[in-house]
Amino acid sequence: MKDIIKSLLSQKFINNFYHLPLAFLANLFYGFPTRKLTVIGVSGTDGKTTTTNMIYQILKVSGKKVSMVSTINAVVDGKSYDTGFHVTSPDPFKLQKFASQAANNEDEYLVLEVTSHALDQFRFWGVKFEIGIITNITHEHLDYHKTEERYFNTKLSLLKNVKFAIANQNLKEKIKEKITGKIITFGINSGDFNQKDLNLRLKIPGDYNLENALAALSCAFVLDVDRKIAQRVLEEFVGIAGRMQEVKNVKGIKIFVDFAHTPNGLEQALNSLREDKKGKLISIIGAEGFRDVEKRAMMGEIAQKLSDIVVVSSVDPRGQIEIINRQIASGAKKSGAKSITTIAVHGLFAEDAVSKLKKAGVTRIVTTNCIEHSTNKIDTTSLIAKELKQKIGQLLFTSAEIEREVQP
Repeated sequence: MKDIIKSLLSQKFINNFYHLPLAFLANLFYGFPTRKLTVIGVSGTDGKTTTTNMIYQILKVSGKKVSMVSTINAVVDGKSYDTGFHVTSPDPFKLQKFASQAANNEDEYLVLEVTSHALDQFRFWGVKFEIGIITNITHEHLDYHKTEERYFNTKLSLLKNVKFAIANQNLKEKIKEKITGKIITFGINSGDFNQKDLNLRLKIPGDYNLENALAALSCAFVLDVDRKIAQRVLEEFVGIAGRMQEVKNVKGIKIFVDFAHTPNGLEQALNSLREDKKGKLISIIGAEGFRDVEKRAMMGEIAQKLSDIVVVSSVDPRGQIEIINRQIASGAKKSGAKSITTIAVHGLFAEDAVSKLKKAGVTRIVTTNCIEHSTNKIDTTSLIAKELKQKIGQLLFTSAEIEREVQP
């Protein structure tokens, strides 16, 4: 019934006559709690969750009373929550409840991850943002926003009424005429806060994580946090689940899980791993069903260009697995792939899988866009074992082992 109603009504109508009244009622019910807090909003195509967590850690270590709500975790009133929001912001009642708990705890700060869907659907209506941060804006969510301009303007709406707008240096010219607050920029080589001047030494890899850290450091500056403390926190930050998360093993293989669900995110993740690659780089990628169609081929092309072997697997296909695989494969072929093998299963763990991969010469693996399985080491090893057997003809498992380890 819900899908039928959506097909009959425009998204704008649903936003104005359902989402907006819901947000108003949530604010009214909880008494507009964000008015008692200094609220920091973090948006962008990639890096939102990591930057949100970085800012929270900086404020916490600096002795501030702070709560945080991201799309994968929340810490409110000193209690941790597995939010389970599945890569989007909470509905207005959950959001205002968290804000109310933070205000009742007499917190001074609330750090919120802000998605474009949530902005468009008024989920943050009534939230008084003091600081707005845009990490970057690249291709994503055109299934919903329809055009890049609409997507860009939706993201930009976070910054329109804030006192301080913190943005990636490459966005400055596009936003400066549209923002009334003070603009602070960050970037690798240029910006008010840049790596060239600051020389941050992070434990987590990639230029994109450096940009996330520079965004967090910019926020710390605005809030008058001691820069030495902020920098120390960032340089000790070890990351969060599903974001360039290493799966530890004793066999000498580097296995990473990263929520690279956009073309830009995938390219950044693979580039960071290629910097010190000593062996084969295998990437496992997929794309969601009934979501942005255009990005699928783009991600296939990027993966093929930057990986030695690409495994196409399933990520919430919603019944579209064959279509998704064809579209990803078309991009891989454009980048030079000569043969495509797809896998639409999830594996069960074999104790010696990593050992067999090592014997086959595999030293580096990254599985992307698999947040639902970010703690499942099993998927990675079993899928790659089967893929290698098919693609490079090395018998990593016997037929009996594959039957036991890989379930449909």
